[in-house]
Amino acid sequence: MSDSKSTLTSAVYDLLRKAIIEQALKPGMRLPEDTVGEQFGVSRTIVRQALVRLENEGLVVTRRNRGAFVAEPSKEEAQQIFEVRRILEMEVIRILCDRIPQSGYDQLRAHVQKEQGVLGRDGPVSIRLAGEFHILLAELTGNEVLARYVAEVVLRCSLIMSLYARSHSSDCAVDEHSQIIDAIEAGEAERAIGIMTHHLGAVQGRAELAAQPDSIRAILSHYGRELVQ
Repeated sequence: MSDSKSTLTSAVYDLLRKAIIEQALKPGMRLPEDTVGEQFGVSRTIVRQALVRLENEGLVVTRRNRGAFVAEPSKEEAQQIFEVRRILEMEVIRILCDRIPQSGYDQLRAHVQKEQGVLGRDGPVSIRLAGEFHILLAELTGNEVLARYVAEVVLRCSLIMSLYARSHSSDCAVDEHSQIIDAIEAGEAERAIGIMTHHLGAVQGRAELAAQPDSIRAILSHYGRELVQ
């Protein structure tokens, strides 16, 4: 692929990913190559290559004879993704408490300032910036493989939240992000891990991922147990 085509593909990929994470493109929404190409002024080939990258990250699915769609993760898949995310981000914290470039603190605090700048004003941007904070943490470990995996699960979690979340509390997120930075800087790994665990638990808790009873028998079974006691 020529450099110009590669650059165009990356630009279209970045714009589509941003639109998905900011919830402008909703789960299940169809992404026709011709329409996307017209809007961005690029060929269908460029769009197709961008969609393949998004599909590899789990943000887009291709359905035979129907084209590409924004992914709709099942609740079971969502629970698995959050489980993997917790494992990866705990390791990120441990590494950063052992080694982090001194400039990393400035980068993290500058990012938190961006998050504070949109509090209460731009929900979609707030959600995207919250995810990017976690990606930045992973990048600062210097482990490119770990950073790539964290980026993928964070982006997929953002998609999950747009599908299942009841609400988004950016105030809480920004405050805890600052607490995580302070704990890492103090070298207090267990405190930083504790804050991150609570933080990710709160994020997952805003998504209704528990299986819902689908029959009157299942709904009333709980109440029936009280009758026989």
